[in-house]
Amino acid sequence: MAQAIDNTALLEKFGPHGAFSTGLRLAANVEPDRVVNTHCCFCGQQCGIQLKVKDNEVIGFEPWFDFPFSRGMLCPKGVKRYLQGSHPDRLLHAYQRDPSAPEGFRELGYERAVEQVAGAISRIQREHGPDAFAILTGASLTTEKAYLMGKFARVCLGTANIDYNGRLCMVSAAAGNKKAFGIDRAANPWDDILHADMIWISGANVAECAPITTDYVWRARDLGAKIIVVDPRITPIARTCDLFLPVKPGRDIALFNGILHLMIERDWLDHDFIQNQTVGFDKVAECVNPWTPARTAEVTGIPERLIHQAAEWWGTAKSSFLMHARGIEHHSHGVQNVLGAINIVLASGRIGREGGGYATITGQGNGQGGREHGQKCDQLPGARDISNPEHRDYIAKVWGIKPEEMPGPGVDAYEIIRKIDSGEIRGLLSICFNPKISLPDNNFVARALDKLDFYVAIDFFLNETARHADIVLPGSLHEEDEGVVTQIEGRVIKINKAVECPGEARQDWRIIQDIAAALDRPHGFTFTEPKEIFDELRTASRGGVADYSGITYEKIDNQYGVFWPCPSEDHPGTPRLFEPGSWNPVAKGAGPFYFPDGKARFNVADYTPPAEDVDSEFPIMLTTGRVVSQFLSGTQTRRIGPLVEQFPEPRIEMHPQLAERIGVVDGDWVTTESRRGDCTLQALVVTTIRPDTVFIPYHWPGRKSANQLTISAQDPISKIPEYKVCAVRLRKAERVPDAK
Repeated sequence: MAQAIDNTALLEKFGPHGAFSTGLRLAANVEPDRVVNTHCCFCGQQCGIQLKVKDNEVIGFEPWFDFPFSRGMLCPKGVKRYLQGSHPDRLLHAYQRDPSAPEGFRELGYERAVEQVAGAISRIQREHGPDAFAILTGASLTTEKAYLMGKFARVCLGTANIDYNGRLCMVSAAAGNKKAFGIDRAANPWDDILHADMIWISGANVAECAPITTDYVWRARDLGAKIIVVDPRITPIARTCDLFLPVKPGRDIALFNGILHLMIERDWLDHDFIQNQTVGFDKVAECVNPWTPARTAEVTGIPERLIHQAAEWWGTAKSSFLMHARGIEHHSHGVQNVLGAINIVLASGRIGREGGGYATITGQGNGQGGREHGQKCDQLPGARDISNPEHRDYIAKVWGIKPEEMPGPGVDAYEIIRKIDSGEIRGLLSICFNPKISLPDNNFVARALDKLDFYVAIDFFLNETARHADIVLPGSLHEEDEGVVTQIEGRVIKINKAVECPGEARQDWRIIQDIAAALDRPHGFTFTEPKEIFDELRTASRGGVADYSGITYEKIDNQYGVFWPCPSEDHPGTPRLFEPGSWNPVAKGAGPFYFPDGKARFNVADYTPPAEDVDSEFPIMLTTGRVVSQFLSGTQTRRIGPLVEQFPEPRIEMHPQLAERIGVVDGDWVTTESRRGDCTLQALVVTTIRPDTVFIPYHWPGRKSANQLTISAQDPISKIPEYKVCAVRLRKAERVPDAK
């Protein structure tokens, strides 16, 4: 049975942060052997970078000025990302769990490790059925790997139970976009931001989470654009905006309904667009009729005068760009929030043209491409629906199997954990996913992992979840493989290999194929290079909404990326969706939106309060998010010394009024308790947060983990967890917590 391993020996060996890369050649007089054009390994912006390589080691970087999205710019994470490659924590061998070993694991030969994995999979599926083995994957994988993981689950293992950590990221946006537009992608390239005279940013801390996007916003401001920011905190981007709306966590849909109410009342509508390009407006207008400014102010906590101002600026703008991120999506009603945002865009008619834009800010490196081609529990390549018989037939032919041999839809990532806890799922393979840190109510997650009969983790560092594994297989870093990812705008770009995998580490797609071979199920898993996988993916996506069939590696290099959909090699790609006359395989000329009639859908978005609201016992709202120097569960960034130094520990951010009420000052230790757990951190007392709300970043493990507190309530449509609001209480800590 898998059990967590104490990492005390690792801490003693590498220090509390493991943050020093001993092998790096940083001397100024060392000249690289070559410079490789590629992209940053972190967020969905995927900024261009040139990695400097010497003796199969990345020794530094140079800006890549020619890549059009970032033009040489990088955030702190991008500047220091090259430091991870020579870190002493890098997994160089396969490992087997051994509680008697000094570090909880002992080395195991790679081939023997793969044999044990295959043996465990065979045994579990023979005794408990195909669905008793599950797969959890990552949205940081290249699209080739994401495609291969979906195929591996459904063809090699025959299990329905595969999902990915994008479930924690953009699935509410994806569901909302599909309901409104029929397609899940940013509608506009980022250059359109520069042509907008009104920019609305909801729930997106772009300056810390997508810093290069901040440059686009600021350049638009320099050209005369007004900026509205909606957030419970005055984030860095909010400090330079023209209008800040301090919304209570979990009340965004009320704000959007209130804005649309005023747009209708003042006739700030594009009637021609609504009449000719949309359906469903009358029902939405009826829904928002009760949302007067007074009621909207009462529910959202935003002063009524600011609601009036926001509605006027948005309603009367000539051009506009609305963007949002996890702040409105990480909710048990995240899809409703997204639909509310889209409703005010459609009512304005400002979409499908230069300067008329709408977009979701992608969080993970391949958050877009990673959900388009099959690693999502209900989706097949090309953004096809696994429940659609025609879609199943097409992909079955590409994969060389019968449609009835393909499993149906599986369950979401958190439901996989619940099924592990109940004993329904007995085995697990994870790759580039750290659910012990990333999932809400993570003490429950840890207990569930310990119930597995067998768990194999593929990664390049031994993350906190992998310490529960029976076998750990050494995978590949970003720079040790090649393939494509789809960045924040919908631009498909190329990751180029810079160095070879060290030791016995393998490229992830090779590991998966080795497992398939060891299972004696090699059909469809004999690729010799990523390009072969991509060429099959192109065929699999042909005719789907996410059509990559006209994209080639060479075309990506020549164009600095290709925007999908791209249905043929002579098609240039589609930077801006919904333009009149643009290629659309669904509407076929009937209109620009991806429904048979070519029209966009207004969707009724009723207000629903958070799953757990404040009360007398837990009177404070907790919200969570990122800081600029850390990324996701911190598996990589907490091992990069300069990034650790920039933000070494999480702190609990609170307003001075709240701090005074509980008797603490800046730097005091504060215990935060929810109905699920508690966490003791130092206070960061600031005036840039609502007095009824506290904020904790979620990148740290163990007793520092914010997700000990968060609730596992999920959106009924997207199944995204409600990270952005739960009820807590605070007290001054009686003593400083242990360092671990």
